[in-house]
Amino acid sequence: MNRFPRVAGIILAAGSSSRMGRPKQLLSFRESTVIECVADSALKSSLSKVVVVLGHREDEMRPLLAERDVTVVLNSDFKRGQSSSIQVGLDTVRHDVDAVLFLLGDQPLITPETIDCLLAAYAKSPGPIVMPLFNGKRGNPVLFDRQTFDRIDALSGDIGARVLFQEYADQIVEVPFHDPSVHFDIDTEQDYLLLKKME
Repeated sequence: MNRFPRVAGIILAAGSSSRMGRPKQLLSFRESTVIECVADSALKSSLSKVVVVLGHREDEMRPLLAERDVTVVLNSDFKRGQSSSIQVGLDTVRHDVDAVLFLLGDQPLITPETIDCLLAAYAKSPGPIVMPLFNGKRGNPVLFDRQTFDRIDALSGDIGARVLFQEYADQIVEVPFHDPSVHFDIDTEQDYLLLKKME
């Protein structure tokens, strides 16, 4: 690419946190909330735009983002699973970007530096999928080039875009990290207690 690629960040925060039993996006962390921490890291990175996809308890989360330079979109069909949020977010930016980076709304330890490392790897080797690797295991967030957009449109259910990893297996760009945060998200109360120890 002759110019630095345009990559939009899409924060997936529409889920009902069924395993947790309460909205993990609204949990307190570092004098803020989890969703605010994720949004702030995305905004401090080199992403060209940040979109937040809300659904469950949207009325409580939207005010937290009102003063931030993010585009908030509602996935009224969030009960269909993560694929529906991915598609809603992608539809918001698909004509303006070279790629999208999907961030999880319950991964507040992801830093702007982590995001920028993934963007730099994509700029250097613009493969269809770019993802972080820690201790030989893949993590999040994951970047998808626009060549995958039509395939993302065809996703269904709650498995997200992982099904594309096999399809593009020999073209995936893996970026090694020494930071375990690319594996850490909040699924249970035990996860949240561990997170609080990192404040």
